[in-house]
Amino acid sequence: MAKQDKRDEIVRAALELIAEHGFHGAPMALIAERAGVGAGTIYRYFENKDVLISELYRELEERIFPLLMVGYAPEKPIRERFLHLGTGLLRYFIENPLDFRYLEQFHNSPYGVAHRRDKLLGENGGRDVFRELFEEGVAQQVMKELPLVILFALAFGPLLSVARDHVLGFVVLDDPLLARTIEACWDGVRR
Repeated sequence: MAKQDKRDEIVRAALELIAEHGFHGAPMALIAERAGVGAGTIYRYFENKDVLISELYRELEERIFPLLMVGYAPEKPIRERFLHLGTGLLRYFIENPLDFRYLEQFHNSPYGVAHRRDKLLGENGGRDVFRELFEEGVAQQVMKELPLVILFALAFGPLLSVARDHVLGFVVLDDPLLARTIEACWDGVRR
């Protein structure tokens, strides 16, 4: 197996095991076994489990962001951009349930708290299209004048809950229902 293939197998195995069993239920030895590599091989690519978890999150973000930006037009009205991003995010989650389950665990763990705080406060050193959209929406008085953390909760809390329920089989999100769901999320933040 080539070096990049081994790394990819380790990342895939970590994603699967963490999504299925959580961070604590996915020891490095089990990840190595699932990846078909020796336990010591993981440490050639990742210094420790914390680095693996953070790197996997970074890779998922890098996978999602370009997909969300396809067809995104910053000159369009706030509402249209919100619907575009929300629809893209929800579609990604329902089409990639392992990624969704991993991201949900990451954001609700100590690993994700600092990352989430930095994103909300704009201290992550990069651009965040969601934060920028919400800041612009508040400045233009198109969105409710609330702290960003509350706007994010009103917009994405329901979206994440619906994605979770879809993944669990409680609801089937077809295109019309998906569109109505994103519209309802918009209703939660619009002025």
